Amino acid sequence: MTLTSTPFVSIIIPVFNDAKHLSLCLVSLEHQTYPKSFYEVIVVDNGSDSDENIQEIVDRSKSILISELTPGSYAARNKGISAAQGEVIAFTDADCVPTPNWIEKGVGALLNTPNCGLVAGRIEIFFKHSQPTPVELYESITAFPQKQLLERRHYAAAANIFTFKAVLEKIGLFDATLKSNGDVEWGQRVFSHGYQQIYTNEACVYHPARYSFQQLYKRTIRLAGGVYDLQNRRNPSSLKRNLVFLRELILDFIPPLMFTFNAFRDPRLKGIRQKLEVSIVMFFVRYVTGWEKVRLKLGAVSARE
Repeated sequence: MTLTSTPFVSIIIPVFNDAKHLSLCLVSLEHQTYPKSFYEVIVVDNGSDSDENIQEIVDRSKSILISELTPGSYAARNKGISAAQGEVIAFTDADCVPTPNWIEKGVGALLNTPNCGLVAGRIEIFFKHSQPTPVELYESITAFPQKQLLERRHYAAAANIFTFKAVLEKIGLFDATLKSNGDVEWGQRVFSHGYQQIYTNEACVYHPARYSFQQLYKRTIRLAGGVYDLQNRRNPSSLKRNLVFLRELILDFIPPLMFTFNAFRDPRLKGIRQKLEVSIVMFFVRYVTGWEKVRLKLGAVSARE
């Protein structure tokens, strides 16, 4: 594969009923340090309501809009890949705000790493107001630890990753049947094919923290469903599948005392009140996760956010 120092980049953004955030994302992508003639932005509408006016927002930014009606962000990303003209493919989410040098730094890390299959960028959480809610505080210390995910589990959140189109053509696209955790499966597939994976702190996007327990609940059941579905894919034997389910369920219902201990030592949390609030949120997340897996085991279908 022969690449120039300024390869053409396709940025793929799935969106579902999030016009407000999408507008901010597209504005940020209009003001990049990377040459404008060397990148395209592809928005994939994943079945948004008509009153979201996704078409109008995309038209204002001179981006490309396509549609994918199969529910799930990974099906939408795959549709975007099929339309992409770039040698480099970058992924972010509609609710992210990339920094001005995001493309430049992500592409630079990709080009400067031999045999690179995946670049993971930093995802910085921000709050809605100056006084964060307990849920926002929880997200600020737990959400999107890209470097640790890449180093320990060989994947990164698709809200900020770069790869080559040639890598996608070789190892395959995302698993479109997954509503969550498709980035886990794909990232680990990149690693299993022998490609290098690298984290860069410089290619940064900003992501709003979930604000309320309702928002966190929706995210938690989506992630739990993704874990459940992915484990079922990887364990075709019903016996092994049931053993994995029982093991995970036991872990989910063990009180998160170690997390609470670490929360009380975390310098990012100020005072006893914040530490207690975050610990309570963790109990909420842990038990919602466990009960959602029970619901799925009884025959329910995993949810999308």
